[in-house]
Amino acid sequence: MKQLFYFILLIAGISSIHSCKDMVDEEGNPLIDLNQSSGFNGPRALFREITDSDTIAEYRYNGLLLSSVITDKYSAANVMWSGDKISQIDFKGHLDNDGDGDLDADSIVYTQLFTYGNLGRLTIISENRSTFKRAAPVPPSTTPGPYALDSKVKVLYDLTYSSTTGKLDVINMKNGPDAIGIPFEYKDYSKTTYTYLGDNVSKAERHYGKINAGINGPAIEKYAYEFLNYDSQINPYTLLPFAYKVSTILATDYNDDASSMLSPNSPKRISITDLTQPIPTPAIFSTDYRYDAQTYMIRGFGVNYIYKPM
Repeated sequence: MKQLFYFILLIAGISSIHSCKDMVDEEGNPLIDLNQSSGFNGPRALFREITDSDTIAEYRYNGLLLSSVITDKYSAANVMWSGDKISQIDFKGHLDNDGDGDLDADSIVYTQLFTYGNLGRLTIISENRSTFKRAAPVPPSTTPGPYALDSKVKVLYDLTYSSTTGKLDVINMKNGPDAIGIPFEYKDYSKTTYTYLGDNVSKAERHYGKINAGINGPAIEKYAYEFLNYDSQINPYTLLPFAYKVSTILATDYNDDASSMLSPNSPKRISITDLTQPIPTPAIFSTDYRYDAQTYMIRGFGVNYIYKPM
């Protein structure tokens, strides 16, 4: 189970030291010092997620609106708005699609378009994704060739909400290869269902399968992600737009361990289970959090969260 391996690497291999170079934003403004407990008052934005060795994400803003997110290997997601809603996200860079804990050498480019329903809720995400691979080196050279288009896919995500709570209930996904000269049809599907304890996501369960003649076949992969022992403090991701958080969860096929970013609080324990095993055995990971004086979480699962005043 590749995503389990990735999470083990994340928890076991990451510590939480950061250097003074991280204590100013891109404009040179001072940031909250994670080694202090005072924090700051007033409106804030999530600015960076860092470890002792790398910056996982840097969030940039145009006024009060999230405008771009810079991640590893100079990857970037540019966020476009229509009024107060995200209308489009363009990503260019590298992702960990195989779940081994390292960013893939393949270059990924995708555009996601966001559609909202009558109640203003995000209901559909349509995506066009291209994968670029480097050609093998030509001997005697050991340098790979330039990137060239390898494949294209079309993806459609359909989001539904509980009629009683209004919370995100199900995400149905279907995708298919987008090849010149071949009639398009969806080939793969997944279905993710969400369970809540209060306002927090307590479980995300995702099933994957094939589509044959427009009909979903039996699930061939099933994973459950449980989020336990929530704290009562403020989750850093409450500062990010809902549509961006959903986009992040859907960025790769196996990223549902990030579903707790939809919650207002933070889980101290995460359980991941491959439900296709004869005797499903969960892999369990736990952490202790640190908070600032305004009760925002500033460290957990080996990651430090840095804020900036808005």
